[in-house]
Amino acid sequence: MSAARETTRGRPAAEILRWSRALLDPALRAAVGELSGEMRGIAEYHFGWRDAAGGPADAPAGKAVRPALAFLAAEAVGGGAADAVPAAVAIELAHNFSLLHDDVMDGDTERRHRATAWSLFGATPAVLAGDALLACAVEGLAADTVGGPAVRTFGRAVRELVEGQSADISFERRADVTLAECEAMAAKKTGALIGGACALGAIFGGGSPARVARLRGFGERVGLAFQIVDDLLGIWGDAAVTGKPVHSDLVNRKKSLPVVAALTSGTSEAAELAALYHRAEPLAAPDAARAADLVARAGGRAWANARAAELRAEALTELDAAAPAPSVRDDLAELARLLTDRDH
Repeated sequence: MSAARETTRGRPAAEILRWSRALLDPALRAAVGELSGEMRGIAEYHFGWRDAAGGPADAPAGKAVRPALAFLAAEAVGGGAADAVPAAVAIELAHNFSLLHDDVMDGDTERRHRATAWSLFGATPAVLAGDALLACAVEGLAADTVGGPAVRTFGRAVRELVEGQSADISFERRADVTLAECEAMAAKKTGALIGGACALGAIFGGGSPARVARLRGFGERVGLAFQIVDDLLGIWGDAAVTGKPVHSDLVNRKKSLPVVAALTSGTSEAAELAALYHRAEPLAAPDAARAADLVARAGGRAWANARAAELRAEALTELDAAAPAPSVRDDLAELARLLTDRDH
């Protein structure tokens, strides 16, 4: 580890993310720049680099936590952050592939306080732009000397992400979703890509299979805890902070983890919640407020908080088993805290 890197011991999350952005952005822009025509324009708009008319822009582009995890995972196994640039770019491209598709599937018209790509350019072009980003990610990984293991690791993460998204959609049509099924869905939909970011970074850093597996385990558990916290915010988050309407997940009758924990609790509150959730009429604001109260009284909120804390502890155990240098361990733990202890 370089002397310059040693001086960054104990960095706050904001500093880690600025450092990561500086490493990521030139290579990410170069990768997207390989696209041409409409696909490039849509992708650059989605990333916040262009406005709707194609002019230069500097719009919010997200925290890019996954690339930061890839950089740190490379350092955790004794490599350099710069070694993991292809991994970080691939993970960020895959994440944004999923966002472009999610916005179409969910019908969302706003992301990061801007119109979504599909709402401006059309659903089909936005889906194809997402596909193009995924192809760029694979192309970049395959070009590297560690291409085989990296592409296999990346493919597993993306496959599980897609399987998780498919399960999430299927749950909307079912009244019998179990808590185990719901947790498995979230582990794939969110945990797989965060775990994949850590595994890819470790591969590019030259880590042994055992250390790669430990760092993947760290990321997967952090990712699942992140999803649980996101589900809590979808019910009880402050709309002024989250940017989502109050009780938004309940109004949409989403089968999130706290809801499924409540629905499967066997309590009288669970029965009342099921009646609300499975009726044909939309949930009005008073109904959604009642549903939130029922989820809490049936134990869904308490279960989610306890499970997120359990997963954070498991993640740190996996991280310690990977035996990173103390400063890198501190940075990874700080990003885990950022993802699992938040209000938006």
